[in-house]
Amino acid sequence: MIPYEPGKPEEEVQRELGLDRVVKLASNEGPWGPFPAALEALERTAATLNRYPDGGAYHLRNALAERHGVGPEQVVTGAGADAIIGHLSVAALDPGDEIVTGWPSFISYVLDALKLGAVPVRVPLRDHHLDLDAMLAAITPRTKLVYIATPNNPTGTMTGRAALDAYFDSVPEHVLTVLDQAYLEYIDEADYPDGIEEYAKQGRRVLVLRTFSKIYGLAGLRVGYGVGSAETVAEILKVRRAFDVSSPAQVAALASIDGYEELERRRSLTAAGRTELVETLRAHGLEVAGPAVANFVFAEVGDDARPLYDALLRQGAIVRPMGAFGAPGAVRITVGTPEENAFFACALASVRAATT
Repeated sequence: MIPYEPGKPEEEVQRELGLDRVVKLASNEGPWGPFPAALEALERTAATLNRYPDGGAYHLRNALAERHGVGPEQVVTGAGADAIIGHLSVAALDPGDEIVTGWPSFISYVLDALKLGAVPVRVPLRDHHLDLDAMLAAITPRTKLVYIATPNNPTGTMTGRAALDAYFDSVPEHVLTVLDQAYLEYIDEADYPDGIEEYAKQGRRVLVLRTFSKIYGLAGLRVGYGVGSAETVAEILKVRRAFDVSSPAQVAALASIDGYEELERRRSLTAAGRTELVETLRAHGLEVAGPAVANFVFAEVGDDARPLYDALLRQGAIVRPMGAFGAPGAVRITVGTPEENAFFACALASVRAATT
C-alpha cells in the first residue's frame, strides 16, 4: 500500500515558490464556503464545544430521514462519506473477500479493502464511463461490495438510469451495492436517478452515499451520510466511532439542508464554470472526459501528467495529478469561482506557450 499523499497548503506553496497568489483547484471542494445559515449555527454552537457531540447525531439523522422519507434507522452519518466507506469495509469484509469497482475511480474503495486483506477487483472504464456489464461479469461468490460512483470521481461522468436499472436487475443477491452520489446536487440531467428514491426505497440491496463536503461548502467539517436498509445501517453502527461527527459538523449540516435557493445558485455557477474549463482545456488540445456533470473535469495530457502538474504549480495553479487513481497521464481540475477559473486559464496558457 502507498500512503495517502496530501497536497501542500496553499500558503506553503506560495512561500516555497515565491508566488503572489496560489489557487487550489485540486480537491473538488466547493469554492463558496458554508451557507449563511450554517455560519450562524456554527456561531451559536461555539460556546458548547467543551461537550462531546451527540454520538447518535439524533437531530441530523432524523432531519435526513424526514427529507428522504425513510426511517432514522436507515440513515448513518459519518465524518464524510469517506468515513462511511471505511466503516462499511470493516463491517463487511474479511481477508480474501472481494470488492468490485470501476477504475480509475475513488481511491478509498480500493485502499479500505486492502487494509482489511480483501481483494479489490478493478474493472477498466469504457470511454471514461463505468462499464456496468463488465463489473457484473467480475462478480464472484467472494464479492461482498460493488462500488458505483455516479458521477465517477475522477472522470466526472455519470451513469444513467437505464444502465443502473439493468444493473440492479442483474446483480446477485449476496452483493451489497454502494451507490456513491457525493456530487448529486450538481447534476441537472433528467436521466440521472435519485438512488435513495429509486433503489434504496424500492428494496434494492444498496447503500446510497451523500455528503455535505461539496456543494454545501462543509469539507473542512467532514460530514456525510448513507441511506440503506436498517440491517445494513445496524452493521455499520457496530463498528463506527462513537463521536464520529463533531458538534459543529452536525449543526452546520442541519442548518444547510433546506437551502434550496443557494443550491440552485451554486449549481448554475458551477455548470457555467465547468463549461469554461472544458473550453480552456480543449483550446490547448487536451482531451477532456465527458460529458462532465459535477464540479470537476478530467483531462488526458499525455503519458505522464506530473510535468504539467509541476509547471502549473509554478504558475500558482494547484490541480490534481491522477497517478494514485490509476491514470498517470491525466489531471483533475476542480471548478472554482469565475476569477479562479480565469487564473487557471492564464496559468495553462503560460505553460503551454513555454512548452509548444
